[in-house]
Amino acid sequence: MVDVAKNLLAIKAQLPEGVELTAVSKFHPDEYITAAYNVGQRIFGESHEQELARKAASLPKDIHWHFIGHLQTNKVKYIAPYISMIESVDSIRLLREIEKQGARCGRRIRVLLELHIAEEATKYGLTPDDCRSLLADGEWQQMEHVEICGLMMMASHTDDHDQIAREMDTAHSFFDEVRGKYFADQPSFRYRSWGMSDDYPIAIHHGSNMVRVGTAIFGERVY
Repeated sequence: MVDVAKNLLAIKAQLPEGVELTAVSKFHPDEYITAAYNVGQRIFGESHEQELARKAASLPKDIHWHFIGHLQTNKVKYIAPYISMIESVDSIRLLREIEKQGARCGRRIRVLLELHIAEEATKYGLTPDDCRSLLADGEWQQMEHVEICGLMMMASHTDDHDQIAREMDTAHSFFDEVRGKYFADQPSFRYRSWGMSDDYPIAIHHGSNMVRVGTAIFGERVY
């Protein structure tokens, strides 16, 4: 049995003030989430809408559920009524659907734009130039049910810590660029979400203020 509470508290003790923790609970049972909840964790990350719906229905209502995986537009309607944040917006098409479903639910849904900086073809996300184009186009500024609150990126899966640090520094610089140009008067644009179980110690030294940690808290996936 994994000591979820012990693992969680050990990680939280390493996080500087102002760095939030998304506990990645996908593929882990409700009792593990409850163990983390009971020692104060409230933000949990999921990446499958059916698993998320089941957990959201059965677990405490003050949990903040973050969607962290690749989200298909036809799945947005299922999570829109209760999702706290969608961390993986990678197209204007997805943003439009979130706006549509937010309007249907009478909610303003917080999102992060997912950047693709890693040198891996398998990663989803917007290149910096794609992201600049999306923001410059301005359609997002007319959306009343979407709030862009920052950026998310996944660094390359590598043992080269210098490469990971470079990618995170690139994301941090890009965050500063777009915040200054488009969000200077929007304090809610503040999240720099990078860093996972393998690289969160690097991330908190390279600009991240939201880390996504699963395995280091919950152990290997259960199902």
